[in-house]
Amino acid sequence: MSLTTFLVRRLGGVALVTLGITLVTFVTLHLFPADPARLLAGPGADEGQIRAIRQDLGLDRPLPVQYARYLRDLAHGNLGRSIQTGQPVADDLVKRLPATLELAAVTMLVYIGLAVPLGILAAVTRGRWPDLLIRLVAIGGLAVPPFWLGFLLQLVLYRELGWLQQAVGRIAPSLAPPPFVTGFYLVDAPLAGDWSVLRSAAVQLIMPVTCLVLSRLGVGVKLTRTSMLEVIGSDYVRTARAKGLAERAVLARHALRNALMPVVTAFGVQLGYLLGGTLVVEVVFGWPGIGQYAIGSITAVDFPAIMSVTVVISVFFVLANLVVDVLYLYLDPRLRSA
Repeated sequence: MSLTTFLVRRLGGVALVTLGITLVTFVTLHLFPADPARLLAGPGADEGQIRAIRQDLGLDRPLPVQYARYLRDLAHGNLGRSIQTGQPVADDLVKRLPATLELAAVTMLVYIGLAVPLGILAAVTRGRWPDLLIRLVAIGGLAVPPFWLGFLLQLVLYRELGWLQQAVGRIAPSLAPPPFVTGFYLVDAPLAGDWSVLRSAAVQLIMPVTCLVLSRLGVGVKLTRTSMLEVIGSDYVRTARAKGLAERAVLARHALRNALMPVVTAFGVQLGYLLGGTLVVEVVFGWPGIGQYAIGSITAVDFPAIMSVTVVISVFFVLANLVVDVLYLYLDPRLRSA
């Protein structure tokens, strides 16, 4: 199968899944007992004003007509107007989405950089103290709620030890954000030559990234360890050892690539969980991303914002799995020849 054919099929599937997500989210929110028109009008509005807002928003029309209108607006980038901020939801997301994506990207890099080597080390030292220690620490992180771990990190690193000077936010309050290019402070700050902002942004990532990584590290370590143990016991690995190859060469050339195939697939799912995990972590660390925006939208019953955040997170989850499928195609030559 060629890469072009593969991508066309997968993108078609992404479009169908996204359409299904919008339909389920739209219907679910409209079954909610709250009235968006009444919330938008405010507590002092009379029935005539509420009725006018409902007509203006098209809420007086049948549900299929409302959904068709929503898809039309979505295709043109119109996500509606937020009840809590009074601004177009698209503008709110453009401001907040880079913060969440930067946090998720750095977390995923650290997560992979720790889970894969630790899983391999645990596999090659099976039953010995490194294996037991790695599994104990990694699985222990799964037992700790992320919000509690976040408060613990703030208490220890910020309040008690004083290693970090700021407990919340993306940068220190005394610094101005860099000029917007990508929205990623780790990218925009070097482009602007503002190294103090770069240092502050990197330091501020320490606690939320640690919190997210530790909350999911046990899954990645266990998957990598299990996959490596299966591959190490296979016939072709034993044959490579019988030929006199060094153990490092056996692991790097023969075992690791095959062991990574199921791990890559699982990491795509883990990225989705990390995006979902940022919702709570952003609130704990005052991170101005879509997680904090989503929590405020739920509290205010802000239907346009809730709908948009749900669709955006779902689309990124689906795209992450698309990237995983492409990597799987690269790792497994049998799929390219099918």
